[in-house]
Amino acid sequence: MKSGRKTPPPDGSSSALASARRTLTIESAAIDAVSAALDTRFERAVDIIDACAGKVVVVGMGKSGIICRKIAATLASTGTAASFLHAAEAVHGDFGIVGRDDVVLALSHSGETEEMVRLLPLIKRFALPLIAITGNVESNLGRAADVALDSSVPEEACPMGLAPTASTTAALALGDALAVALLERKGFSEADFAVLHPAGSLGRKLLKVAELMHVHDEMPCVETAASLADTIVEMTGKRLGVTAVVDAQGVLVGIVTDGDLRRAMGRAVDVRSTSAGEVMTRQPQTIDGNALAAAALARMQERSITSLFIVEDGRPAGIVHLHDLLKAGIT
Repeated sequence: MKSGRKTPPPDGSSSALASARRTLTIESAAIDAVSAALDTRFERAVDIIDACAGKVVVVGMGKSGIICRKIAATLASTGTAASFLHAAEAVHGDFGIVGRDDVVLALSHSGETEEMVRLLPLIKRFALPLIAITGNVESNLGRAADVALDSSVPEEACPMGLAPTASTTAALALGDALAVALLERKGFSEADFAVLHPAGSLGRKLLKVAELMHVHDEMPCVETAASLADTIVEMTGKRLGVTAVVDAQGVLVGIVTDGDLRRAMGRAVDVRSTSAGEVMTRQPQTIDGNALAAAALARMQERSITSLFIVEDGRPAGIVHLHDLLKAGIT
């Protein structure tokens, strides 16, 4: 076997680029082929999983097993309970994780993987619904399945046709299609997504204002008749540089900011005889507690302000400050 580097083509062209483009073209064609093969069997698979009272157990091994792990993770993160089970481990006792209310989603390109075929009697014994993703719907796996989804591809990207490439891409895309169809069927929302992704950039992106706002005793608030002296005490104690101003019914009628105080002091007003209502900024900017924190940040930047009050039925229910958003990693 020869070794060593090959001499680059004299014209400067890249054989690596040509190979990459060929690979991507073949894998793109593989997804197109799987899409064209979709029919009512796909809808039946979605129905089975949607009706599942337990979890989806995604089974495979080898390269298919790696794809199974990703499909299980995508299902779980989008509202469909799922877990991965290695086919080889399953036939050595790990099948015990499968419950009687579960659905089995099995992946095998050939449909004849020995460990997978050995699992079929167990699946049938427990009368578990079986969905197969296979490149051969007439295989043992395909025939045993309640629904066999066709993931056959025109060719592998591997020039020898040996390494699973286009076939694993197609199977992964088909798994994503199942997850998204189920997501839409269940009405899975951004709020649901945020609950399952509390950390990282996804969680930060979906944080809501209500999760960050200051409420109750942490929220600065005075009545319109409160003196500036009392207003200053309230603002100093709550340390947010602003306070809500409410009328006798508790309705928000304005805010007093550090800037309002400075302007009042510039006029040499008496802090004991001047009321908050006399110096407040009317019609302050507010935001709904269900709004995304990112939307609150955008509003603050647009208006060049550092806080927003959250109002319910006209009354202040909380306040979110720029520092709260930045501390939470909102950008």
